[in-house]
Amino acid sequence: MEEQSIQMNLCSTRKEKPDSDQLEFGKIFTDHMFIMDYSDEKGWHDARITPYEPLRLDPSAMIFHYGQSVFEGLKAYLTSEGKVQLFRPEKNMQRLNRSNNRLCIPPIDEEFALQAIKQLVAVEKDWIPRAEGTSLYIRPFIISTEPYLGVAPSSHYQFIVILSPVGAYYKEGINPVKIAVENQYVRAVLGGTGEAKTGGNYASSLKAQEMVADQGFAQVLWLDGVEKKYIEEVGSMNVFFKINGEVVTPALNGSILEGVTRNSVIKLLKHWNVPIVERKISMEELAKANKDGTLEEAFGAGTAAVISPIGQLTWNDEDFVINHGKTGKIAKRLYDTLTGIQYGKESDPFDWIVEVEEVEQLVR
Repeated sequence: MEEQSIQMNLCSTRKEKPDSDQLEFGKIFTDHMFIMDYSDEKGWHDARITPYEPLRLDPSAMIFHYGQSVFEGLKAYLTSEGKVQLFRPEKNMQRLNRSNNRLCIPPIDEEFALQAIKQLVAVEKDWIPRAEGTSLYIRPFIISTEPYLGVAPSSHYQFIVILSPVGAYYKEGINPVKIAVENQYVRAVLGGTGEAKTGGNYASSLKAQEMVADQGFAQVLWLDGVEKKYIEEVGSMNVFFKINGEVVTPALNGSILEGVTRNSVIKLLKHWNVPIVERKISMEELAKANKDGTLEEAFGAGTAAVISPIGQLTWNDEDFVINHGKTGKIAKRLYDTLTGIQYGKESDPFDWIVEVEEVEQLVR
């Protein structure tokens, strides 16, 4: 893509900002969004920041019919000194392009896309909530927009970034949740789209989640789609288990999404000299560890919750109560360290933080 600038068309009036204690995840959106178009003839072009408003799409736009779309999720954090920080955003851009490749969507310029996100966040800095545990959620996504009902890759796309101020994920601290092991439905299979971040993966997960929610479970533990034996993810998060002093997480296998938080957890554990291994792990192995008392902790890892401790797993009507239903030491240390780095309260030994400059320095 040829080097291009970002055109600015800012609102003349701004929306009223919500109180930090009234924020719900993904319910409120800022004044502006970023858009960039693609056509086979021009490539990616016409990058702009415009007022947040509904999109105009033809009813035959291919996104509505064949689901050719990808997305990402990351956050902007406000430090006590007033600095705006992003956490490993280059990893999200890299993953977006991996998803693009799987969905036959043209790659984006990762450096330019990150610059666009930084510029949009700088414009919307006043939307970043200041209360403890709050942040500005960033949702980049790409959709196919060509008006055509043939089954083929689209020749037109839009890359869009929207922002949403979000509250603390945990209203009363970091608390363990109850998880049901899913035996009927599967999230993804090898050769499918499980390793891409695309909407269809999430649509197919809703039925299982809806069913267990009625029974008081927060989410489901997904097993592999072939043998329904090996553990893959928990809800929309990567999952970790501490068994007999060693932390185990399912190895990436083509159907598991590689999470930025997952990667960060692994790096932190190695930095702390905590034994960590990526490999296959079956429910039979987990059941045995629970029975002999060596299943010490379990937790999910993802952008929204950072670390979500698992206090109970239910499999074939048997309840595995983990660590007496309490948050484990490893999960708590990971949560405190990751959020400490994100909010600028702890040192950043891995150079994970990217600061957002003032908007005057970014406008071109």
